[in-house]
Amino acid sequence: MLHVLAVLAAAVLFGTTGTSQALGPDDTTPLSVGAVRLVLGGTGLAVLAFLLARRAHRRGTVPPRPRLTAMPLALMVLTGLCLALYQPLFFLGTARNGVAVGTVIALGSAPILAGVLEWALTRRRPSGAWLLATALATIGVALLGIGGGTDAAGASGTDPLGFLGSVGAGATFAVIANAQRRLLDAGWDPFTVVGAMGASSAVLSAGVLPFVDLGWLREPAGIVMALWLGIGTISIAYVMFTWGLNGLTAATAATLTLGEPLTASILGVTVLGEELSGLAIGGLIVLAVGLATLAWGSRTPRDAKPFAVEA
Repeated sequence: MLHVLAVLAAAVLFGTTGTSQALGPDDTTPLSVGAVRLVLGGTGLAVLAFLLARRAHRRGTVPPRPRLTAMPLALMVLTGLCLALYQPLFFLGTARNGVAVGTVIALGSAPILAGVLEWALTRRRPSGAWLLATALATIGVALLGIGGGTDAAGASGTDPLGFLGSVGAGATFAVIANAQRRLLDAGWDPFTVVGAMGASSAVLSAGVLPFVDLGWLREPAGIVMALWLGIGTISIAYVMFTWGLNGLTAATAATLTLGEPLTASILGVTVLGEELSGLAIGGLIVLAVGLATLAWGSRTPRDAKPFAVEA
């Protein structure tokens, strides 16, 4: 039960990301917010995750670490780079199309793209359930892309640049999921993997700070937003998520992570006053059915103890 609560709580924390950024100072940019978020959150995640990994190794609850060669090091850096790229792309999508639509497009496209990439890399024949889930999720994302939200005049639509930003965020997640899968299959423990992602993303993002406007950090609201996005939605959320996944099947974990887009949609509509068109609501329903089908079809021995990152 504790593992279920940990993953669900992490999903809820992840789901507050877009709304937190929208409620922050008006002079923020997707790049500046993403960079600050990762410098704070990535550093905190690395510290917490490496400490937990060290304790697990001392207790002998995980296998000894493999030798760190060029390939695993490159994969670890790649996950950090993709997490760094995810931030501005995700915030671009939510800024252009609203938190509800932008978040759902990003998170709905991520498992589709992750599965396609794994298929291309491993040539492993996908199951019928995966094909059905992918078809439904693709239709749902397409309906969201066409319908989007509604403006004051009642017109509906989605900004193309914002749509591409959200799908791009989903694509970075796909790369992260596949890279981490390779690391786990090679014998690396989950906390070391996620800690390396946090550390590398923080280092890469720190190099961006001199080139972005950080004036919004002078405002109390900016500081609160940065701390919440960094410590709350990355450091704490990823540690809870990683710990929780160790005690769950893939189907249960995938279902629980639907709490993220659900949280984002509820906050977007209730807190930010966003409105969804009928077409977008239909897309949400079709996407939810597709992701639920994906969760059901993921119950395989290979994925008995899954691990993948969220936004």
